Amino acid sequence: MLNIIAANNAPTTPNVITIDYLVIAGGGAGGSGGSSAGAGAGGAGGLRSTVTATGGGGSLESALLVTPGTNYTVTVGGGGTGGNNGDGTAGVNSVFSTITSTGGGLGPQFKTAPASGGAGGSGGGGPSTTSGPTTGGAGTANQGYAGGNGVVTGSYCGGGGGGAGAVGSAGTGTNASNGAGGAGGAGVAVSITGSSVTYAGGGGGGGADSNPGGTASDGGGAGGSNTAGTNGTANKGGGGGGAAGPTSSLGGNGGSGVVILRYSDTRTITIGAGLTGTESAASGGYKRATITAGTGNVSWA
Repeated sequence: MLNIIAANNAPTTPNVITIDYLVIAGGGAGGSGGSSAGAGAGGAGGLRSTVTATGGGGSLESALLVTPGTNYTVTVGGGGTGGNNGDGTAGVNSVFSTITSTGGGLGPQFKTAPASGGAGGSGGGGPSTTSGPTTGGAGTANQGYAGGNGVVTGSYCGGGGGGAGAVGSAGTGTNASNGAGGAGGAGVAVSITGSSVTYAGGGGGGGADSNPGGTASDGGGAGGSNTAGTNGTANKGGGGGGAAGPTSSLGGNGGSGVVILRYSDTRTITIGAGLTGTESAASGGYKRATITAGTGNVSWA
């Protein structure tokens, strides 16, 4: 008689946790105003998401699989600093594990030679110049769009910063009263928290003389009209508004980024030292951790 012994050697499924994420970098800052001249606006921070939509018109990102008890790095990027008689600075990258979103491109101050906005997650708007061309900075694929062009002579209005959902608009006008700073590009609506929130809009370009500054939405700061630019909104990654003269007008700061993580409500996250964040109550089968500042590690049990 043949004895058959069943082997208990079938492959086992690893003990892993599926993490959806929204990772938004800090927005770029707007440039300072020149004498009767408008600056380019800051671009929004790059936006990468596995829920609803991602930046730059790209396909949704893939969720990450993590191992319980293992540390994963998180960094929330700060917004750029508005120009003070100079260009704004770029936003800072945000990171979750292997996912990096690129900081928003800077908005330059008025230039006397051809110039462009800074490249980034979304590109900064081009400044006004006395000689062209002046172009918006490039965005990053699957994160955000380019900034808009500035005006060469004429109205001296700056271009709007790119957003996660749309290109920034170009500055317009041929004289001191018929133009406007370019509008900031729209952001992207994401429902990872359980309700729809729109993030990562570009800043508005500076509007010189009697020309209005560019409008902004979705966390971006409006452009100044012979005034300082408006700051981007904290934890939305919006670009800062470009300023317009007088010379001392300050560019708007970029808004800081955010990292939001969604996972099964059977799991609990540990948010480590150096990070500022909270875990939500269970809802719809998920918990969410919203991390608003710092650098450190997270893990799950």
